[in-house]
Amino acid sequence: MASEESEITPMNESQEEGKKLSKKEAAKLERQRRRQEAAAVAAISAVSVVEEGPDPLSGNYGDVVLKDLQSKAVSGRKWTEVGSLSPEMREQVVLIRGRVQTIRPVGKKIAFVVVRERGFTVQCVLTVKHELVSAQMVKFATSLSKESILDVEGVVTVPEKPITGATQQQVEIQISKLYCVNKAVPTLPINIEDASRSEVEIEQALEKGEQLVRVNQDTRLNYRILDIRTPANQGIFRIQCQVENIFRQFLLSEGFIGIHTPKLIGGSSEGGSAVFKLDYKGQPACLAQSPQLHKQMAICGDFGRVFEIGPVFRAEDSFTHRHLCEFTGLDVEMEIKEHYSEVMDIVDRLFVAMFDSLNEKCKKELDAIGRQYPFEPLKYLRKTLRLTFQEGVQMLKEAGIEVDPFGDLNTESERKLGQLVAEKYGTEFYILHKYPLAVRPFYTMPCYDNPAYSNSFDVFIRGEEIISGAQRVHVPEFLAKRAEECGIVVKTISTYIDSFRYGAPPHGGFGVGLERAVMLFCALNNIRKTSLFPRDPQRIAP
Repeated sequence: MASEESEITPMNESQEEGKKLSKKEAAKLERQRRRQEAAAVAAISAVSVVEEGPDPLSGNYGDVVLKDLQSKAVSGRKWTEVGSLSPEMREQVVLIRGRVQTIRPVGKKIAFVVVRERGFTVQCVLTVKHELVSAQMVKFATSLSKESILDVEGVVTVPEKPITGATQQQVEIQISKLYCVNKAVPTLPINIEDASRSEVEIEQALEKGEQLVRVNQDTRLNYRILDIRTPANQGIFRIQCQVENIFRQFLLSEGFIGIHTPKLIGGSSEGGSAVFKLDYKGQPACLAQSPQLHKQMAICGDFGRVFEIGPVFRAEDSFTHRHLCEFTGLDVEMEIKEHYSEVMDIVDRLFVAMFDSLNEKCKKELDAIGRQYPFEPLKYLRKTLRLTFQEGVQMLKEAGIEVDPFGDLNTESERKLGQLVAEKYGTEFYILHKYPLAVRPFYTMPCYDNPAYSNSFDVFIRGEEIISGAQRVHVPEFLAKRAEECGIVVKTISTYIDSFRYGAPPHGGFGVGLERAVMLFCALNNIRKTSLFPRDPQRIAP
């Protein structure tokens, strides 16, 4: 509209002036005005031809056609990961693939494109001064939508000042070739920059009177594919992978064997009603609440020491920050020679080794998590602290909190005890054992000197329970009696009980929730942050 108005104005002035001039002079001025207008249009057209016409450098940029993405050929080109770019690569030509995080044009001849790959970002520069870059190439780059996937080839340079807004702050890439492999839709349901923002940033902006977008938990989960692209989430799930890997490697080194147990079973494995029931070819069945029964049967089968990493299902209506209806269980079972402390010894060494390894080998991931969700490193001892349940109750009592010595600890009591232990012993990771028998599963072995208590334990991180374990009952008659007392129909677990009739060694074990372990190690406030596609009482998608 502005350009139309600027053209109309001279015409009006010319007409006004024509009233005062002779018709001949007015006609002359009008012809002159038209010639000037025509010249201006021609100039604009000439520029358009330069910008929109054939570009001799068109081979250096553009959309990759489908046939070239159908495994057409192996080029032998060498790819460099964005996270590995460093100042030592100065003047090297590199080829990277990543997503468009941001695009910042500076006029028609310069554009900055921040490219992200697996949470790491690098600033790439397009400038027409470069002999391989044209104005059309800059225009193509600035037309790309965020989250589109690009191939970028260029020379690594080291800027005089560190770059803000990129993880690889000490380097940038001078682009010579730029290809779009796959375009994202122009408008995204959530912006990755918004989803990557910390609460601290949002609050600081509010104090300055600025309004930043806060992406809530449900929105994140509804568009989980976008949410998990944030640097923090990339770090969380790489940490999770390492927890699983360390768990496996440590236990293998201790003589354990990895097993896989069925997730479709005939009856409850934990007792109670929190099971997902289903029809199994006309027979009642349910999803396994844990591999408990079958990992014990594996011990009876003379494997000696076993572990499993697999899905666990709980039909509890638990609307809390730490419960899920489906999670990944890290389970262990082993023969006991003399005392259930042998199981706690494994827990001790396993988790100290795990914490050490994560702190040493996952610094980049932990830093990425900490930028969005700031947290203090976990405090733990070289030899894990062990307290009896009664000692824990006494600590709470001395702090003015009354707890039933034969009941369980609620969430508030657990957190308070964690605080007291941290203050007194300087650790946020400890074992509480000899729990009341009444609050443990039917297969838990009672204490030899007080049947009101059991040979069981829980392990805590930052005041929250992360592990539950115990010595198991391996005497079939006693096991059946305990099952009946806990309301379990014995015939539904008859094959489990029968497995102990053929000779069973004393044994014990424990179970860990993978998602909860990562959540507490990184001091996150919700287990849904550590579940890739969480399933809770209200969510079964995506």
